[in-house]
Amino acid sequence: MPPWLTLGLVYLAAAVIAVPLARFVGLGSIIGYLVAGVAIGPFGLELVSDPQSMLHFAEFGVVLMLFLVGLELEPRRLWALRRPIFGWGSAQLIGSALMMLGAGVLAGAPWRLALVAALGLAMSSTAIGLAVLAERNLGNTTAGQGVLSVALLQDIAAIPILALVPLLAVGGAHDDGGLPFWLGALRALGVIAIIVLGGRLLLRPTLRWIARSETPEIFTAAALLLVVATAALMQSVGLSMALGAFLAGVLLAESEYRRELETDLEPFKGLLLGLFFIAVGMGIDFRVVMQHPGLIVALVAGFVALKSLVLWVMVRTMPIPLAERPPFVVLLAQGGEFGFVVFQAAEHGGVIGAEAASLLVAAVTVSMLLTPLLLKASDRWWAAHLRAHRVEPTESRLDALQDAPVILAGFGRYGQVLARLLFSVGVRVTVLDHDAEQVEAARRFGWRVYYGDATRLDLLRTAGADAASVLVVAIDDVERNLALVDLAREHFPQLQIVARARDARHWSRLYQRGVRLIERETLDAALRSGRSVLELLGHEPHRARTIAQRFRRHSIEQLVTMAPHLGDQARLVALSKAGRQQLEQLLAQERELARRTRSGDVDAATDGAASADRPTSA
Repeated sequence: MPPWLTLGLVYLAAAVIAVPLARFVGLGSIIGYLVAGVAIGPFGLELVSDPQSMLHFAEFGVVLMLFLVGLELEPRRLWALRRPIFGWGSAQLIGSALMMLGAGVLAGAPWRLALVAALGLAMSSTAIGLAVLAERNLGNTTAGQGVLSVALLQDIAAIPILALVPLLAVGGAHDDGGLPFWLGALRALGVIAIIVLGGRLLLRPTLRWIARSETPEIFTAAALLLVVATAALMQSVGLSMALGAFLAGVLLAESEYRRELETDLEPFKGLLLGLFFIAVGMGIDFRVVMQHPGLIVALVAGFVALKSLVLWVMVRTMPIPLAERPPFVVLLAQGGEFGFVVFQAAEHGGVIGAEAASLLVAAVTVSMLLTPLLLKASDRWWAAHLRAHRVEPTESRLDALQDAPVILAGFGRYGQVLARLLFSVGVRVTVLDHDAEQVEAARRFGWRVYYGDATRLDLLRTAGADAASVLVVAIDDVERNLALVDLAREHFPQLQIVARARDARHWSRLYQRGVRLIERETLDAALRSGRSVLELLGHEPHRARTIAQRFRRHSIEQLVTMAPHLGDQARLVALSKAGRQQLEQLLAQERELARRTRSGDVDAATDGAASADRPTSA
């Protein structure tokens, strides 16, 4: 078997086994990938011996992720983030580095080693941070925008940090063939200008020309080429590949090809990000960890605590709602993949020794491994803290709507009609939707809609689910719809649930969960169209209405009868056929009744009416 095929089999098998298990026990997919990497790496089953080569390849997943993040940020929105990027980002990076530099010097480390360690450890993992935000639907929250702003500043700071590292060598030695710093900076600015101008002038016409070929696979190849070329340009001048991809994404955020690019690149991003996390897991040097366990624990605990202190001071001055503060702190307190690059450059330049570099790399990797676990722990602790102190949500999150008796989850085509009806009679409604564009569009029309994933317990509490009396579940996605019902029934038993069902199977699954106020989204519209067809074919309007009402009542009775047998396909088919025959017989009797009534057979009409009004047993 070729080596590449063997490696592919190992990586895919590890991911397929570990990730579902991790999600099953509630740890999240990132922990699953990291554990899979540990299991197959040099200190596990030894199925892979060179994790570094895979890490360099899989870093492209981070590049793709930043490109897709850029697609969600139009230039005007990015410009609006300039202050958070250079304000919050600089405060985090400089504040964390100074705190760790001081701690290192006080601990007796040489100042060069302390400075390199401080600069590398001040960085956070863009891959883990943005992946967790996406997994939790927090990308467009204030905390999510804060994490993105800090991550972008760290990418921007890459070139001065990497330029500084060789200058820290004894005597300031560095590669004589290298460019002066000012010239390297000018070259970097030139490349950024090329990307921005080229993106404005060339990208959209080029993509339009490729799209006209009507060859989907070539459009996908063009999307990948765009990301690879941008990343290569940035790397050629020592800048972050991810930053270049992000800029390219921003330039295309307003283009008509935005959704197509997202759809084409999303599968590649997911797979490569998974490989990146597996490679990080494989890269943990357990020999160093076992040789210096106390030092590793002290390093991880020390730098995470110092960064958390800086971040907690920041978060007190930032407009981040209370419920979102723990994710912001935890996701930025960890080490990051850029630290690997800093420590490797410092080792090659003779600034720090090989053993010190290994210790720092191990500390960063362990912090990345612990981040999802710390996030789970902080969620539980912070939720308990908010309940114990009865902290009210901030105005920026759900201003003055916590006393609304109705919570509406989902503001699509179904939820909008329902909300308009309730608002028209003065009913206060808290509306939640996880589609940021939908929320923005609704707010332009004056609707008080709030962004958030209603299947999150903390968000439901913030929305006032403890005090509300009705929850309307109008989410289009069936699994998320059912997940919200399960969550509400478990934690808010006082809520009366009114649910929207996508189809008959969804209706039955809701009914099995004890929900009784269910409406199928297309049933009444289809019946009204059916009435129109019958009238066009010559039926009198009242007759068409009666037939539609009979069908509606029979359809609901049929679903109630079939709900207990949802998993038994044969039984469902039999019940469906029997119900269809019963309905046809009932309507045939009514047609005969109508015929006899027109012919003057009063007695027959009376008998027929009695049989027609007899309740059906679906």
